[in-house]
Order: sequence, then structure tokens, then C-alpha cells
Amino acid sequence: MSRLDSFIARMQAQRDCLNFLKPAIDAVPGPILEVGLGNGRTYDHLRELFPGRAIFVFERKVAAHPDCVPPDDRLFLGDADRTIDEAARKLGATAALIHTDLGTGDHEANVAMGKWLGPALDRLAASGGYVLANQALDVARWQRLPDPPGVPADRYFLYRVS
Repeated sequence: MSRLDSFIARMQAQRDCLNFLKPAIDAVPGPILEVGLGNGRTYDHLRELFPGRAIFVFERKVAAHPDCVPPDDRLFLGDADRTIDEAARKLGATAALIHTDLGTGDHEANVAMGKWLGPALDRLAASGGYVLANQALDVARWQRLPDPPGVPADRYFLYRVS
């Protein structure tokens, strides 16, 4: 599979997972967290899926299209380890959905990041909420959900927070 084909498959899986989770997330109060803004595609999709819902975004350095940049009071700017800690103090464990798509081309570095990322995000996740991640995250109170129909196995990881 080419890099382009892999990217397209990942984006389709991400979209399909978010669309699949929408009815369940609608039933859970609390904000939505987008960890990794990138060029803003997913943030834009989240705004379409959840109009009027508070969406907080985490990004090291904003490089998204201007129409896809959240307002300053909904943006945690800087390295994720620091900004997730800041958000946990500000928001607490209130998130109905946390979507994370952080990573690099280095598999070992991504695995190492996942070891601290899951527990860090758990501090933001509401009981009954959902986490959608581009990598497996090991958190005791998260239950892995089956892949939605049509989404290849282990392309994305869906969790329900107990």
C-alpha cells in the first residue's frame, strides 16, 4: 500500500469511527477534545457532527487552515504532555469524546508516547465517555469496543470509559 493509500484509508477509518460513535456521544454530556489539530480536517468534521458543542483542541503549533482553527479560549497550545496536564486542571474528567491522532513515522516513539498518553488522557475522560485513538492505549477503566462495520481491524481504536 502506498503512503497516499495508507493516509486515505486512515482518514476514512477515522471519519467512519466518528460517524459511528456520534449517536452514543450525543447521549453523553461534556466537551469534545481533539488532541492534534493538524490541518484541521477532523476538527472541522467534529464541528459538523456536534454543532454547538464545546470542542477543545490541543496542538503544538497551529498550521491549519484559518477556517479550521478554534477560538483561543478553546485551544491548548504547546507540547501535549504539558497541555493535557493544563487541561486536566482546567476541565477535569468531563470529556464526552477524546479523539487523538498524535504520532510520528517512528513506531517505537509512538509506542513510548502511548504509554504516557493513555493515562494522561484518562484524567480528562468522563465516565461513560468515549476515546478514539490512532494507536492502542492501555488504560484500566477503558473498555475496547469492536471496530465499526467496514473499518479494518486495528486501523483505529475505540474505547468506552467506565
